[in-house]
Amino acid sequence: MSDKKSTNGFTGRRVVVTGMGAVTCLGLGWKENWEGMKAGRSGIKKISVFDAACFPTRIAGEVTGFPFESWKTKEPALEQAGRGTFFALASADEAMADAGLSKGAGDPERFGIYFGAGDSGHDFESFAECVSQAISTDENSLVDKAHYIEFAGRLQSARRELEIQPFMTVTHLAARYGIEGPASNCLTACAASSQAIGEAFEQIRRGDADVMMTGGSHSLLHPLGLTGFSLLTALSTRNDSPQTASRPFDKTRDGFILAEGAGVLILEELSHALARGAVIYGEITGYGATSDAYRLTDMDPEGKGARRAVEIALKKASLSPADVDYISAHGTATKVNDVIETRVVKGLFGEKVPPMSSIKSMLGHMVAAAGAVEFMSCLGAIRDSIIPPTINLNEPDPECDLDYVPREARKHSVKTAISNSFGFGGQNICLTVEKYES
Repeated sequence: MSDKKSTNGFTGRRVVVTGMGAVTCLGLGWKENWEGMKAGRSGIKKISVFDAACFPTRIAGEVTGFPFESWKTKEPALEQAGRGTFFALASADEAMADAGLSKGAGDPERFGIYFGAGDSGHDFESFAECVSQAISTDENSLVDKAHYIEFAGRLQSARRELEIQPFMTVTHLAARYGIEGPASNCLTACAASSQAIGEAFEQIRRGDADVMMTGGSHSLLHPLGLTGFSLLTALSTRNDSPQTASRPFDKTRDGFILAEGAGVLILEELSHALARGAVIYGEITGYGATSDAYRLTDMDPEGKGARRAVEIALKKASLSPADVDYISAHGTATKVNDVIETRVVKGLFGEKVPPMSSIKSMLGHMVAAAGAVEFMSCLGAIRDSIIPPTINLNEPDPECDLDYVPREARKHSVKTAISNSFGFGGQNICLTVEKYES
């Protein structure tokens, strides 16, 4: 029961999902997020975490209402942690409880973690304050020596230096839950958390662990993050209409919406999950990873790497395109990405393309954390037989001529779904997940 061998010779232990947790701009918890997605609700709003008045884009998928101070009071070691780390810990708490697991349960050496986390611990308040003081005291120098030293002292303490490293999120998670098995972090841009899920799946499949915590977290909602994407002209500038700004596949789309958050999943080897009576959300059956080897920020215009990732995932799962009932699109709402993804899907699925939607229309783009929450939406679709919509799709792009489930969620039986993630640098990931059958 616990082993599976496909027709192409792929052999390995079966891997199922038994727990989920999420923090996004739609809510603090997976259930609230999933209900928001089914309702077609947007979480995009005006940026409040810092003053973005001087930026061309002043809206984002910002997490609000999160109890940062309460966490810091209970966990002094998190005083210098970034927003993404808090989102990861809260999501992990939810996922562990959802899976019915606790710290110390089972064999800690057979419990691993593979995460996709970005750094998010920049101290811009100190920077702004010191620069302001420097300007007011020295008209001939942007930052005089004394104020630079003051700023450096605040920013570069040993603890803060550690906390801005992406691997620190994994360190916090491992310590919190007593995870003593393999522990890794990847930061492959927009594909990071999807790649983490795929690699965690492989760890269990080949026998290196029985349980894996996986997913991702990220927060680029700070001046540096917003500056970078603004310079790339990749962001929407519909500041007067936040909730309708993210428009994947729409003719009037003008860029993606930067967002923050986390998605955490618990993966288990099947017999391990069954032995303790765990609830099973679905079974991961395939994982494809490729590189475009093209440009730092652009996809290969023919989508060759993206197509190969989907083909590899389907082959490993012994699935044909006709077996797929739903595609969770990368769907960023950028002019080029949406067209290329459409071409890839049409080229692979032919005349029988299943419904495909982009939840980035509601959540924005959480960068390293995006793929995990999108994969979780596939599990929601399988469990509830509901496909989340692509909202704000009112005027379809003629080059984007597929069924993107526009505006409203749709009742639809989903037994098999795939989730696409195509990251900066040409990182392509596809995951296949199926309804669990014994």
